[in-house]
Amino acid sequence: MRVDPARLAAYEAVRAVRVDGAYTNLVLPSILRRHGLSGRDAGFVTELVSGSVRGQGLYDAVLTASIDRPLRKVEAAVVDALRLGVHQLLAMRVPPHAALSTTVDLVRSISGPGAAGFANAVLRRVAQHDLDAWITQVADDADPTRRLATATSHPIWVVNELRQSLGGAAEEELEALLRADNEPPRVTLVARPGRVTRDELGGEPTPWSPYGATLAGGDPAAVPAVAEGRAGVQDEGSQLVAHAAATASLDGAPGAAGPDRTWLDLCAGPGGKSALLAGLADAAGARLVAVEKQVHRARLVARNLDGAAGVAGVLAADGVRPPFRPASFDRVLVDAPCTGLGALRRRPEARWRRRPDDLLQLVLLQRALVNSALDLVRPGGVVLYATCSPVVAETAEVVSSLLAQRDDVSLGDLTPVLEPLGMTRVEGSLPGTVQLWPHRHGTDAMFMALLRRH
Repeated sequence: MRVDPARLAAYEAVRAVRVDGAYTNLVLPSILRRHGLSGRDAGFVTELVSGSVRGQGLYDAVLTASIDRPLRKVEAAVVDALRLGVHQLLAMRVPPHAALSTTVDLVRSISGPGAAGFANAVLRRVAQHDLDAWITQVADDADPTRRLATATSHPIWVVNELRQSLGGAAEEELEALLRADNEPPRVTLVARPGRVTRDELGGEPTPWSPYGATLAGGDPAAVPAVAEGRAGVQDEGSQLVAHAAATASLDGAPGAAGPDRTWLDLCAGPGGKSALLAGLADAAGARLVAVEKQVHRARLVARNLDGAAGVAGVLAADGVRPPFRPASFDRVLVDAPCTGLGALRRRPEARWRRRPDDLLQLVLLQRALVNSALDLVRPGGVVLYATCSPVVAETAEVVSSLLAQRDDVSLGDLTPVLEPLGMTRVEGSLPGTVQLWPHRHGTDAMFMALLRRH
């Protein structure tokens, strides 16, 4: 039996996410190419995969209510296909008969006729109600946190962490944030300075970043500047991190800012921010060194920086124990490994992959990386610490801990960097820090803190 190529491609992607630990946005392009899918078909597969991964918690609750056995006892491959079917039935404009028949065909191809009959019966039960009715049924819980977690398809611990990150904001804002996590992000491009202008990218200029443009749709690789490496795909929040690292004022001797010639990106992989920083460094008469611990990611950085001016070198090295003399750099960016809970729009699998136990090891690494960066920056220089997570343990608490331990460091004010861009409501929980939000700014939930070395 011939299976619809789009559904088969979607199944291969969600299976790679589950079995291989793949990231949705990274695994999809190669699968789409292998199946020869482009244009509307590629867009359909992208929404089908991302939506089913985003909605996994809610969809599993719907399936549990529609099956006469525990979901864990159903073959994992069949569950993957059923989630794809549920997303089509409840959240996409796919006719019910088409969603049902194509999913049953898919299940038959991967698990045989018995499983296909089971899938047919389950999806017919699912199709009896729309999404709102199912949410009302499966999110009927006396505990408001559990109810909100199910309705917005987030793990409970993530809901609690985001509530704390919002600093006591009203529950309505928490719900707005969780719902924003489930909105597919627009494709945002970045023009790499000195290589292409924003006007050449087409699309609509980003509201905050002076380097970005958003596309209404289509394949970004079809934009010549992207295909040639002169531009890239990058969230506006990440563009603002590079902008802040490059433009924050330096402190030097009285009446002078001191040198501003050597910049360092200490956690550079896969190289998107490095590529923007390199262009900004070249415009400022400086040179950028990019460091990435993992060799394969260092190669990605080198590929992103290929042909860029303003690059002094790319090294595969440990940022905690880097091969540089102390006080060698004027600016250092530490875009540290984190839970990624601020980028759930683009990496929906992170909400299911991360665990509360991950926080301790990540926080220890974040502190070590920032300490290393502070040793590498000269007196009067700056370190920009950034995470794509709003979790307090990874943001304000990391910064507060370092300020308490080091008497040669102070917290700078990032407000003068972002205010000229027209941004409002960016203040983090520590004065001078910045916290961006998808529901407020339309960006990933990026955190930034500016640390000055005395």
